[in-house]
Amino acid sequence: MAAPEPEPGRCAHFVLRKRRFCRMIPAPGRRFCGEHGHEEYSHDTYFSLHLTFSTVYEDQLQKHLKKCNSREKPKPVYFVQDINAGLKDVAEIPEKQVPLSSLSIEELQNLIIKLKKASNGLELHLKEQILSHQALQEALNDPKNGESAFKHLKQQASILGNMEKLHLLGPGRCFVEFGAGRGKLSHWVDIALENVESVQFLLVERATTRFKVDGKHKRRDSIFERLQVDIQHLCLSKVPILEKKRLPVVGIGKHLCGAATDLALRCLVESYTTCCDGEDEEPAPKRCRAAQTEVAPHKSAGNESTAEDHKPVAGIVIALCCHHKCDWTHYVGREFFKSVGLGPVEFHYFQRMSSWATCGMRETTSKASTSEDSEDQTNDTEEHEQALSRTESGSDTLQGILSVEERKEIGCLCKRLIDHGRIEYLQQQGYKAALQYYTESAVSLENVLLLGFKEIRFPFWHV
Repeated sequence: MAAPEPEPGRCAHFVLRKRRFCRMIPAPGRRFCGEHGHEEYSHDTYFSLHLTFSTVYEDQLQKHLKKCNSREKPKPVYFVQDINAGLKDVAEIPEKQVPLSSLSIEELQNLIIKLKKASNGLELHLKEQILSHQALQEALNDPKNGESAFKHLKQQASILGNMEKLHLLGPGRCFVEFGAGRGKLSHWVDIALENVESVQFLLVERATTRFKVDGKHKRRDSIFERLQVDIQHLCLSKVPILEKKRLPVVGIGKHLCGAATDLALRCLVESYTTCCDGEDEEPAPKRCRAAQTEVAPHKSAGNESTAEDHKPVAGIVIALCCHHKCDWTHYVGREFFKSVGLGPVEFHYFQRMSSWATCGMRETTSKASTSEDSEDQTNDTEEHEQALSRTESGSDTLQGILSVEERKEIGCLCKRLIDHGRIEYLQQQGYKAALQYYTESAVSLENVLLLGFKEIRFPFWHV
């Protein structure tokens, strides 16, 4: 039997979980897409590629290596290995679990009983806060935008509307977009802040991205900077602009996939608000005192902006996504799970059961789309709103046991339980936090927004 090969013109990375090759389109002359580009030039293949294509003479190799774009690049100053990864207690990491489809009916029923018991007393009926923003009205009314682009615009408009309601759209702040992709969300925030001064944007994305919209912002006083780094290794306090200005940060994200949400939360409320330990640095106590002196606000009556200057994180607004891609090692709600008698084994199964909330509910997306919305469609449909495979979702085991509606209810329960752990984590860090629906399910099945803030500015919450 011949070994499987990728489709012509598609990425050569094989996705084990999906049992197929990645369907993204690589750049001309490349075998891998931007997401899996690190596989293109491994240390072992680098020299063979140069020899194969005869791109450089042997006596010029060392000179070439200093400037070659394909070489392994030095780590940026804000790269701190695993700073946001969470504690890795070997005793807590579960052994490889069998797929849901291999569980017996009794084992599956016991998991569901544990799930319902742990969820008892939680707020499961989320409030609906579907808003819009004037910055996107022209685009929303533009007939040239296709259906997919229109859905993205509605989500972005509601996220901005919620940010405005929470007074997060203001001057002298740094907006950090996690999982930025093309940077559309930051782009619209920039449009919304057209007459606001001193605004900084940091777009965090580990993969190289095509069709970026960073260059479309026209205001000279807003600064866009891309950080090509995994959130797991990002120390915000070491980013030069933040290290210099100590700006209050607003963390944002649209469909921040699975464990990336937990990494981003830890990045914001832990690594940015504490001094980072590292080599060749002054001792931690001295360094922290210096930092506290630098960011301490000047007291002045009636100066609201001054009162906010000392707050490292002004707010958090993240549209959640892909709970089946969460990871116990990175999960910020582990203490909550333990408090209700659950652990890594239950988490492993609940994260997979969470896909039942949307599995089989998606209509086939039309392949006909405008050139403007095709990239967004690929990102959300292919990567963010893709249910687990039939084997992983346990369809065979559930045949004749649970109805589609019951599976959907259990899947939603798994999502809410995982998200509640994130809420408790933020509350323990001194934040007011809540979950709410920010768009209709017809627009996106991943329609829950996570909000966090230091002060009570949410009149529509019952906290």
